[in-house]
Amino acid sequence: MTTSPNPFDFYGKVALVTGGTRGIGKELTTTLAQHGARVYFCGTNQSLGETVASEINQNLPADRAQTSFLKVDVANFTACSEMVAEITAETKQIDFLINNAGITRDNLLLRLKESDWDEVMDVNLKGGFNCSKAVVRSMIKKRYGRIIFLSSVIGLMGNSGQANYAAAKAGIIGFGRSLARELASRNITSNMIAPGYIETEMTEAIDPKAQDKIKEMIPAGRLGTVKDISNTALFLLSPMADYITGQVIQVDGGMLMA
Repeated sequence: MTTSPNPFDFYGKVALVTGGTRGIGKELTTTLAQHGARVYFCGTNQSLGETVASEINQNLPADRAQTSFLKVDVANFTACSEMVAEITAETKQIDFLINNAGITRDNLLLRLKESDWDEVMDVNLKGGFNCSKAVVRSMIKKRYGRIIFLSSVIGLMGNSGQANYAAAKAGIIGFGRSLARELASRNITSNMIAPGYIETEMTEAIDPKAQDKIKEMIPAGRLGTVKDISNTALFLLSPMADYITGQVIQVDGGMLMA
């Protein structure tokens, strides 16, 4: 097969996106499919997942309508292993893994329940371990792979009422950088995207006055969009980023400058 001169043509690539039914995850899934990849995405809502897959496939050419939903809780190690086994049985490969699945259980430390801590760690941090562990062997065998973790600027700066979320997102950075060191010699990259405040269902629930205060903290003067995140992911997955690994790319409009 002739290599396309377009670095963002992912025809022939297989991608797995976790937490792909809403917000950033849905945009990542949609964008990869539009750029030719065979995309599998997972979540815990069967009905919503099937609806999203149908919507994406309806807007693709018939020969590219290959987006599939799998109902999987990424906090479950066995379920993640079985998901990857199912995908590789069909495709023989997984080229891209985007660890996006995440939840929040916000509260001040004095009110934070142990279950709030554990649930956020299990999905946001352990979920990345579960899926990466399941995928990486096939990438090593092929000597090619691209792994992206969705962290957050909160993991870099901390935030009142989000100790569990901040700890998980910071942990993702340490884990992703460790993978980068382990896998670089096998032509596998591992990078992190740290979004700032992005326009999603979560930020829509923020009071308009609070949103105005947030925008005042952002030099760009606006919230980010899910397209800002997917564009960054496209670059990191493309041949243009072959020599980039172990990096945290902040997509925050300049809100947090080191």
